[in-house]
Formats: sequence, C-alpha cells, structure tokens
Amino acid sequence: MSEGGPFKRLLNYMSSHRSTIRLASACSITNKIWDLAPPLLIGLAVDVVVLKEDSFIASYGLIDPWHQLVFLSILTFAIWGLESLFEYFYGILWRNLAQTVQHELRLDTFDHVQKQGMGWFDERQKGDVLAILNDDINQLERFLDKGANDLLQVSTTVLVVGAVFLLISWQVALFAVLPIPIIVWGSFRYQRSLEPRYAEVRKSAGAMNALLENDLSGMSTIQSFTAEAREMKRVEALSNEYREANREAIRLSAAFTPLIRMAILCGFTATLLLGGWMTLEGTLAIGAYSVLVFMTQRLLWPLTRLGETFDLYQRAMASSTRVLDVLMSPTEVEQGGFVPETSTMESSSILFSNVDFSYPGREPVFSKLNLELRSGETVGVVGSTGAGKTTLIRLLLRFAEPDNGSIHWAGKPLHEWRLERLRSSMALVDQHITLFPTTILENIRYGNPQATDAEVHDAAKLAEVADFVEELPDQWGTMVGEGGHRLSGGQRQRLAIARAVLKNAPLLLLDEATSAVDNETEAALQRSISKISQDRTAVIIAHRLSTVRNADRILVLDRGAIVEDGAHEELVEIGGIYSRMWAVQTGQSG
Repeated sequence: MSEGGPFKRLLNYMSSHRSTIRLASACSITNKIWDLAPPLLIGLAVDVVVLKEDSFIASYGLIDPWHQLVFLSILTFAIWGLESLFEYFYGILWRNLAQTVQHELRLDTFDHVQKQGMGWFDERQKGDVLAILNDDINQLERFLDKGANDLLQVSTTVLVVGAVFLLISWQVALFAVLPIPIIVWGSFRYQRSLEPRYAEVRKSAGAMNALLENDLSGMSTIQSFTAEAREMKRVEALSNEYREANREAIRLSAAFTPLIRMAILCGFTATLLLGGWMTLEGTLAIGAYSVLVFMTQRLLWPLTRLGETFDLYQRAMASSTRVLDVLMSPTEVEQGGFVPETSTMESSSILFSNVDFSYPGREPVFSKLNLELRSGETVGVVGSTGAGKTTLIRLLLRFAEPDNGSIHWAGKPLHEWRLERLRSSMALVDQHITLFPTTILENIRYGNPQATDAEVHDAAKLAEVADFVEELPDQWGTMVGEGGHRLSGGQRQRLAIARAVLKNAPLLLLDEATSAVDNETEAALQRSISKISQDRTAVIIAHRLSTVRNADRILVLDRGAIVEDGAHEELVEIGGIYSRMWAVQTGQSG
C-alpha cells in the first residue's frame, strides 16, 4: 500500500497524467487571473472619468480621456476573450482527465479484483465491491471534473487579490486580507473533521449496496417466504444509517460557508471604512479605492464556495481511500512461470502429497491427504456434505491454497505454474452455473472465444443442447437473461457442459453437475459426461451415485479422508459407506 494521505496516493496513481494535470492547472490559474482583471479596468475607468488628463493611463502618453476609454474598451474585449478561451481549455482538459482517470481506475481495480483468490471474495460483500467500482470511482470523477479547478481558482484568487491590495495600499491590505489565513486554517480543520464522517458515509453506502444487490438477486426467495416486510425493514434500517452518516457530515459542511461569510465580512468592512477614510483624506486615489472594493467582492464569492469545494474534495478522498485500498491490496495467489506442453499434461498424473487444508476459523478439511489422479482416468468423488468434495476442486484450480503439503501435475507443484496456463488446462462445470446476459451461442463460445459457429454447434450436440435450442423461436440467438433465468436448471447445466466441451482442456472438473435436474435430464447429462470424459482426466463430484457409476474409480470422502477407493461393483460388495449410500438411493435399504 502506498504511504501518505489519500490525496498523495491519488496523485501517485495519476503520475502518468502529470503533464495533463500541469497544463489543466495552468489554464485554470490563467483563466482566474484574466477573470480578476475587470475590477482593475473599472478602477482605471473611474480614474479616467475623475482625473481625465491626470489619470494613471495618461502618465503612459495617452492624454485624451476619450482615447483612454476607447483603449480600456479594447482591453476589456481582449481580457474577456482570453478568459473565455482559457475557460474552454481548462474545461476540456479537466473533464477529459476526469473521464480518463475514471476509466483507467475502474479497469485497473476490476483487473486487480479478478486476480484475487476466492478467499478474498469470501471476506467481502459483493455489493460493497460493486459500490467501490461504481459509486466511489464516480465520486473521484466528480472531484476531478469540478473540484480540482475550484480549489486552484480559489487559491489563485486569494494570491492575486492579496498582491493587488499590497500594491495599492499595504495598510488596507493588512486589515482586508487578515481573515484569509483564519479561513484557510479553518478550512483544514474542517477537512480533518469531515474526513472520518465521509469515510463512514462511504462504508454505509457499501453496506446499503450489498443488501440491495443481495435482495434483488434473491427476490424469488423473499416473495416465496412473504418476507417483503422484513426486507423492507432491513433496507430502511441501512438507509437510515446512510442518512444519519450523511446528516452528520452535512451538519459540519453546511456551517462552513456562513462562517466564511462572516470572516470575509470583517475584511470587506475594513476595506470599506479604512479605504474610504484614506480616500477622503486624499491619500488614496478614487480609482484605487474602487479597485479595492470590487476586488474584495471578487474575493467574497469564490471563498463562500470553498465549503462546497472542500465537501466535494473530502467525499472524493474518502472514496479514493476505498478504491486504492482495493487496488493496492496484495494478490493472494502467487504464480510461477511453468508452462507445460498439452501432451505432457495429458500423460501426467496429478499427485496430492500430505495436503493439509482448513478454511479460516474452521476445523481442518484435509489432514495429510495423499491422492493420485491418474492420467486419462475418470474419477468419481462422493461423500456427505462437508466431506471436502468441492474443496478438492478448489485446490486444483488454486481457488484455495494448501496449508501444508503440495499438489503436483506434469512434474511441478501447482504454485510454480503460470496461473493462466493452469486454469486454461481445466474445464469446470460448477454446481452454481454462471451464464451471461447474451445469446446461447455466445454463452457456449465463452469456453473458447476463437471457436467458429460450427465448432460451437458440435460442442452443443455433444452436450445434447442442440435439440432444445432449435425448438426456441430465436434458436442460437436466444437471449438467456441475467444469470440464465430464462432457461431451466437442466438447460443451464447442458450449456455449461457444452462450454466445457468447447474448451477442450486436458482436465475436466464437474461439481454436482446433475444435482438439480430431473431423471430424464440427468440421463442426458450422463451420456454427455461419458462422451466428453473420454481420452482425458476427469474428476466428477456427484451427490447422485448414478452419475459416477461408470467411473474408472470412485473415491469416498468422509471428514476429509479417503475412506474407500475402487470401482462401483467393488465398493458395493465391500458393504461400507458407498454401499449404504447406493442402497438408499436405489431404494434397497430397509
């Protein structure tokens, strides 16, 4: 994690855009300098009208008062033109920078999130991660789009006005500018007070987002349990927390502008009285007095917006802390550079050697697990819930890491493999099928983006997908909906198998692929599994024993240990756990 405060960390992240930041800053400052010129012109015009041939401009050789006014008019056009030009420049530069940084930050953060191990996701709510990728990054974009320019222009205003006051009358400047250090000091004090409150606001927003995401995903469960009122109360409670967190921050930020106004009032009153007295005494020119009065007014409005700007800044810093904390979080899964040939993997067994594993804060799943998954063999894995079946697959994919021991494939431990090569060598059909809101064709092609339509159709036929797809009105162009909700459970499973077929990986992993389907669909899936597991190593986790009946080997897991290992007929004859499970599922147990 980078050292320093959130602003420094954000600047470090944006280091590749330093030239753009400098140019945008220069345009903001230049624009404000030209914006502050009109009060000077007004003072000069008053000087011309009052003193005529003795005016300040006359001392430079332009004697005629009318010519002086014409000159001031031309100068006014030039100044307004330059002000408008640089406003256009800083608008383009800051807004494009905001969009670019937002784009890059979202992509970098999402890319980093994708590289995290499954344990990282287990510790976080998906809705909170979504809030960081969307709301928090958008908050930064709003600051860069508007807040950065406002801070620069307020600072420029203070410096330029202070310099003009000193040049015209240091006595008036002393009293008029006196409140400014107090205002700046107060601003930083307010900033520190707001920082923890906006951190709480962003935390509440993440929790709110997580609950809404969860409720929308589980709407069928909510409605089936008639739990709408309960969920409404939960949403109301979190929404109240978010409102209260914002209310506390608003209370502080709202008081900021009135306090600044009162501080500036002291400076304005000093200018009005002291400058007026000096003008009446003849020690200060009328034009100079006009400049001081108008300059004080130009100082007033930018400083009154300082509260709003600091509010925007503090929200952005709270968001940047959350985003950069995710972006800078260490990647839990380290990888090596081993990239074996496909033929080597196809002829190599997978060896588990003295593997220990436990989830954080839970009892060990495996203790000294030794297992050989022989090349080209179809291995069924069965056992009660919590026996470690799915964990076996998570370890193979490196979704989880062994606490002790090692897993070797192709002669190398898995942590020495290049992670992309390892996972591209495995085709997973998970018990929780993920489909994307696009067409059936593209969901199958996800297994191999370079596959032709003909190759996709061949994979679909092998998974017995083609029959039901060709009966749909849009056939292969049918949109499956979010999460595939327009398809039945069996249809989603078949699409997942077709996707795995198209990937054509040396190792096939099936985790409860037939657990939630009817008997007819199970029979179709079994035929597909039997075809696609030929000539490759396959690990099939199943609750239904009929799914693994024809496997070369069946492993029975119990409390993280392999208690039985053999073919179906052998295990039935032994009369152990598998035999009892088979009797229950076939209705033979009394």
